[in-house]
Amino acid sequence: MNWSETFSTAWHAIRSHTLRSLLTVLGILVGVAAVVVTVGLGLGTQKDVSEQISSLGSNLLIVSPGSSTDSSGIRGGFGTSTTLKATDAAALQSEVAAPDVQSVAPEKTSSLSLVANDTNWTTTVTATTTDWPEVRSRTLATGSFFTDEDYASNAHVVVLGSETASELFGRTGVVGQSVTIDGTAFDIVGVLDSAGSSSSSNLDDAAVIPLSTAASTVMGGTSSSAVNTIYVKAVSDDVLSGAYQEVQSVLLNLHGITDADSADFTVESQDALVDTATAVYQTLTVLLAGVAALSLLVGGIGVMNIMLVSVTERTREIGLRKALGAPPGAIRNQFLLEATVLGFGGGIVGVILGVVVALVLPAIIGSSVVLSLPIVFLAMGVAVAISLVFGVYPATRAARLVPIDALRSE
Repeated sequence: MNWSETFSTAWHAIRSHTLRSLLTVLGILVGVAAVVVTVGLGLGTQKDVSEQISSLGSNLLIVSPGSSTDSSGIRGGFGTSTTLKATDAAALQSEVAAPDVQSVAPEKTSSLSLVANDTNWTTTVTATTTDWPEVRSRTLATGSFFTDEDYASNAHVVVLGSETASELFGRTGVVGQSVTIDGTAFDIVGVLDSAGSSSSSNLDDAAVIPLSTAASTVMGGTSSSAVNTIYVKAVSDDVLSGAYQEVQSVLLNLHGITDADSADFTVESQDALVDTATAVYQTLTVLLAGVAALSLLVGGIGVMNIMLVSVTERTREIGLRKALGAPPGAIRNQFLLEATVLGFGGGIVGVILGVVVALVLPAIIGSSVVLSLPIVFLAMGVAVAISLVFGVYPATRAARLVPIDALRSE
């Protein structure tokens, strides 16, 4: 019996039990579709996070304070201390001490209530300097950012994020109106362009005020000179490493620290954040793909189960064929081919389903799904391989049947 006849016989056996074959294929189908979608979702999330971080600028350094320790000895996490000051940011702007630094923007943030007319809204208020739009790569939709004169005079001015402005004023003009922040009146001078969301916050839900004004009003107190973060923009990507060394050296000298390992601050680049996020999502993708691969394994077990049932049902047929001279290899190949066809069919339909879901899912969940061609082919290959592996035992069992015993079976 040649391969063409073997395939024809196998295909006839599959078609003669259409419903059973479809149910067998279903396990493989779901497994392949799950692998395609879960890996695509993991890669898409990784891509989104990388783009969000990179959108801040590839030549950006982020300086964060160290950890704090309370009176009972409980240590907070990184960023909980008040070791960074506005004077640190000013020192980093020195062309002599940090020639590779282009601009610096310290940030101090707090969640505060904003009131406009009869409407209130709680948002993240950021106190910073006039270099903030350049350093954070933000532009304005209307109005302007506060000026050096506003900063020097501690002016009560604010720039709102697009979503914050919409929540407080709807679609009406915003620039020129007033808003009360934690009981203090501020004049709105501008509205930021939409920037979407980062991995941890909504960038459009914000209010930006001068750091000098915040220190004496809404963010005053014992640590009024402390800042949460200092963003440093290097002159270019090529000198980012040099800017990193300069920032670290300046801050170590200002804080009187001789050992860099004991620094009360951390300096990170965008590349480091991208690498960290990528590593996390790669691990998550592998985990999700592993869970989805279990569906393929279950589908393979289903193939073996159906093939064993098929061998039992066709025992007399097998005995008759062997009595007429069919070699064991021909019997084995027929059943292996049946298993392979089931696996291949399930893989094809699973890939189609996975691609359809991957195209529809972003509109539903708001996250990208990246289709990976190598993963698609890998899922297909694994589906066929699993079906083949789990079909070996039933095929071998069929090939070993003794013709006389098989013909006597009921």
